[in-house]
Amino acid sequence: MIRSCIVAALVLFALLGQVLVLGVAAQEGTSLQRLSVLRSRLEGWRKSLNSAASVMGAPEKPKKGDKGGVQPSADDPRVRLKGLEQEVSQVLSETNDARAKVERSERLADGAIDKLEAAANELSPRVEAILKETAGQRAVAGAAKTKADNKKEGGFLSKLNPFKGGGDKYEDLTGTVAPGRDRELFEEAAKQIRKGNQETGRLLFNTIITTYPDSAYLPMAKLAIADSFYLEGTSSALIQAAAAYQDWLTFFPTHPLSDRVMLKIGECEMRQMGLPDRQISSARRAEQRLKAGLQQYPNSPLRSQFQNRLEEVQENLANHDLGVGNFYYDRNRNRNGGLKGAQSRYREIVQKYPAYSRLDEVMFKLADTYIQEEEPDEAVKYLQRVVRDYPNCEFAERAKEQLNVIGGGIPEPDPARKATPCAEGLSMLQTFKSEVIGTTPLTVDKSGVLVDKDHSKERRDLLDGIIERQGELPPLTVPDSITSPRRPAPTPPPKTATGTSPR
Repeated sequence: MIRSCIVAALVLFALLGQVLVLGVAAQEGTSLQRLSVLRSRLEGWRKSLNSAASVMGAPEKPKKGDKGGVQPSADDPRVRLKGLEQEVSQVLSETNDARAKVERSERLADGAIDKLEAAANELSPRVEAILKETAGQRAVAGAAKTKADNKKEGGFLSKLNPFKGGGDKYEDLTGTVAPGRDRELFEEAAKQIRKGNQETGRLLFNTIITTYPDSAYLPMAKLAIADSFYLEGTSSALIQAAAAYQDWLTFFPTHPLSDRVMLKIGECEMRQMGLPDRQISSARRAEQRLKAGLQQYPNSPLRSQFQNRLEEVQENLANHDLGVGNFYYDRNRNRNGGLKGAQSRYREIVQKYPAYSRLDEVMFKLADTYIQEEEPDEAVKYLQRVVRDYPNCEFAERAKEQLNVIGGGIPEPDPARKATPCAEGLSMLQTFKSEVIGTTPLTVDKSGVLVDKDHSKERRDLLDGIIERQGELPPLTVPDSITSPRRPAPTPPPKTATGTSPR
């Protein structure tokens, strides 16, 4: 009795957690994520423009009383930098206002987020263009500034001033163009990413991209920016990571790391997957990415990892379809119709997800729908598959009983499957935890393509090799973290109450 009460309380708490999660997601999830992504992009541009403008200095103004003075030209790069920074700041301010409204559950005007995203997309090429155009001028200005600063420095004692340079730590790195500076930027950015200072690291990596277009570090800087978002792991960061990885593939489609980047795009979607009865849009996107990876890289050493990830995603999708099928199956048992709906879902699982861990249950129930429609030949086909391919599973004995009833032959178990144990589901505690958190157990690697989240002196990553080889990629090996992933226990399909519409 006590055990039953405890189980009922756990289930009730899980359901309450599910309702709360669904309510928040329905009200603000998508809008909040879009605004968070937009804010991050705009903040990065604002910092880059401000840094470039500070190095070049303010435009010269006519002296007081000088009637012949000429106002700075609109084509002056310093004017353009400051003007563009103001435009970015304006859109950023509007984005922050919109995000605050969403957090307060206030209604936004129709299309407000679309307009902000369109404004950002219009700014993006202009920001990149002005940063590249002013790279040379910043080099001259930076050199002059350094020379002037050296003259202003005092003697030996002034160099020991502990307060000197506290607020301008990266001003020379990000604003001054000089030979070898791209390597310094890359090394410092790598240190910041590993310390968890993702925004600082991205600013430094982005300086390489906008200031050193011919740098050997440029491809890896773009990829490291994507990794930085992936390492953050929040929903908005994962959205940005997937976009940044895809952008990298567009520029470097034949690069030796392209298969790893495609796998990482799929993992970005997998890390956003919810339980089968909550939302499956991320699971469908992950399936598309992983299938594309298998097609585009048929000879990749990561092919088995693509396949393993795909099976995990399809386990989630099959659980969703099984939950819907069971809903219609239960409706039919209560004489409320739904036999065709159940049959359609079960048949789709059999055809699309051959590695599904609960395929014995699916085929047994599919066979039962055919028995109810008085189509014994079709039923026998699926019942015999259950007996032959799943001899150690729960539904094998029930399939034998049905075959005896309808007069179908009972086949011998497949010798290759005799020793195969049936898939075990999650424990009660694991199921409860999964329901409350709203995530599916996965074997996804949470390290980036270049950056290992567990980096140490003993555990080196590709970023170390790239720094040592001055921007060149070291010899590639399959990372230990994705060599032999352990398949997690299958998540049980969602239970649907009779009379409740499936999701």
